[in-house]
Amino acid sequence: MSPPRERQPPYLVPRGRTVTPLNSPLEVGVRALVLLTESHPRPLDLAQLVALDYLVLHSGEFDGPRSLHPDLPAREGELGRKRELLEQGLLVLIRAGLADLVSSEGGLMYAATETGPTFIEVLEAPYVASLRERAAWALRHYASPAHARSVTHQIINRAATGSASEGAGHG
Repeated sequence: MSPPRERQPPYLVPRGRTVTPLNSPLEVGVRALVLLTESHPRPLDLAQLVALDYLVLHSGEFDGPRSLHPDLPAREGELGRKRELLEQGLLVLIRAGLADLVSSEGGLMYAATETGPTFIEVLEAPYVASLRERAAWALRHYASPAHARSVTHQIINRAATGSASEGAGHG
């Protein structure tokens, strides 16, 4: 076994699976909690969270603040994996008492608990401040379920036509 300072991710988790902290359910769950906190007390459904999470990371593509993540080729493919990771991340949040699953006229939705916003307030990393800024922007412009569907269709159409602009939002 290598000395502790030489050990690098991925980390072993139960059942022999390996997980890295980047794009893990925990990271995606924290991003979801930021979105749920910014929309608190209004709940969001899974489709909204998928679209809003993409918008938070790639806001520059949508005339928003500078994108947090690089504009890599085929980034539109994130949507398929993002849904699964969000579901896993939301389970982490629910188990931790930071979010709840709520029933509404529109179906099952997610909402931050009263503890969720408090937890986010404690996080002081500059990345979290950037997430909050972009989450507030995304919710101002794209919070409705219709907007989430529209954004999802735009992202899918970009992938199908290859028309995503390279380097958008990274100036």
